[in-house]
Amino acid sequence: MMQVIINNTTPKKIPTKKKFQSWVNAATPKKIPQTEIHIIVVNEKKSAALNKTYRHKKGPTNILSFFYNKAPGISNASLGDLIICESIVNKEARAQQKTLTAHWAHLTVHGMLHLLGYDHIKEKDAAIMEKLEITILKKLGIKNPYA
Repeated sequence: MMQVIINNTTPKKIPTKKKFQSWVNAATPKKIPQTEIHIIVVNEKKSAALNKTYRHKKGPTNILSFFYNKAPGISNASLGDLIICESIVNKEARAQQKTLTAHWAHLTVHGMLHLLGYDHIKEKDAAIMEKLEITILKKLGIKNPYA
């Protein structure tokens, strides 16, 4: 089981650690050794700065994933960080007429898949990733976010 460490750097309310833990566990294959993941919730200013620095894109984004390579001999190093912009997630949920819980779950699962090596740069890879997201979210009782 993945240990989830949450750091909410905003004054805003976010999902509970229990919810994040269930979403992370649902997205993590059983073969992954026990490790930890950090979920850092940030404001738009911080998200925009990170997006510019690491993706060379202007403006805030909903989620950024940073994978950490394990150091030799360290068995329980962190898998990585998910940086989530609270206000962007909430704005998107309203605009897409989704519940906040469903959208937070979707983006957490999406970010976890990035940490596990999936991406959506190529159309074929995007289709694989979307199918996995839909399957994982369905197990959590959450509707297809792409429908």
